[in-house]
Amino acid sequence: MPELVLQGQQVSSVLQNCIAGSRSSQKLLYDYFAPRMFAICLRYAKDYHNAEDILQDGFVKVFNHIDRFRGEGSFEGWMKRIFINTAIEHYRKAQNHSGHSDIDTVQAEPIASKAGGLLARQDLMKLVQSLPVGYRTIFNLYAIEGYTHREIGEMLSISEGTSKSQLARARTTLQRMLAEL
Repeated sequence: MPELVLQGQQVSSVLQNCIAGSRSSQKLLYDYFAPRMFAICLRYAKDYHNAEDILQDGFVKVFNHIDRFRGEGSFEGWMKRIFINTAIEHYRKAQNHSGHSDIDTVQAEPIASKAGGLLARQDLMKLVQSLPVGYRTIFNLYAIEGYTHREIGEMLSISEGTSKSQLARARTTLQRMLAEL
């Protein structure tokens, strides 16, 4: 696979310039990756402004630690992990664990296999963003990012059962919202 080119420069060259403190290379990197990283931030944020905060914090971390990228895997994958972790940090700061309950206390409801009718991606994103912060975070980590309940529990310092419970509630809530449309 050919290396990504940013305005005539290979990413490895842009990264080296960023490590050296080049603001123009940082801007190139930001301009190229910000829309993709912002989409990640929006999935975890309670609103647009919170997503902007996560984006800013994430890029600060990227530029402060860019010298730690070892070239193992894609740079975008490395960045994505930073943004997910930054979103989780924001979640932890805003989180009071009173919204969590154990899996044993949740009544299982069947999840619809398909929403009636077609739903635009932006509309679905708005529905996910309207979920309570705990539901939204776990839904994103499990359904979109592909983490296991054990991994989610470790990341958020919650039990595996709580992760399952929050996912079940998120799905039920999304199902209800879709039915109302």
